[in-house]
Parts: sequence; structure tokens; C-alpha cells
Amino acid sequence: MAVHDVRCREVVELVTDFLEGALAVDRRDVFERHLAMCTWCQTYLDQMRTSLEITGRIREDEVPPELVDSLAAAFRLERSGGSARH
Repeated sequence: MAVHDVRCREVVELVTDFLEGALAVDRRDVFERHLAMCTWCQTYLDQMRTSLEITGRIREDEVPPELVDSLAAAFRLERSGGSARH
């Protein structure tokens, strides 16, 4: 089980590069083999694709300024090693 968990974590870390076509061929092959056997990661990838599709339709003027500020603060906290979770 631990090996499977590590592989799933790696897939989660690589999903953006995969969707952008930025994975090296050998990494992409490993990624795709894992997807072929892991329904959890298949679902995660589908959710990410859907999220990108939906957020890609949102115009900046449709997002309330306080939400932009809140998201920016959360990203800054995450980048600094903190946690936005309570």
C-alpha cells in the first residue's frame, strides 16, 4: 500500500506538467501506466481537467476583489511553507 500511495502522490505532483505536455517521455510513460491501473488518479486527472475548463471561462471582472485577495494570501502562505488550513 505504501508504494501505491507514493506513486499516487507523484502523479498528483506531476498532473500539471502532464496536462501542459511538459513531462519528459519517460516520466509521461510512467504517469500513463499508473493512470491505467489507478481509478483514484484517473478521477483526480478528470477533476483537474474539469476545473481548468471551468476556471478558464471565468473573467477577472467576475471574481469579487475580496476573493482575489483571499486566494492571493493563501497562495503566498503556501509558498512560504505555511498552511492555509485551520
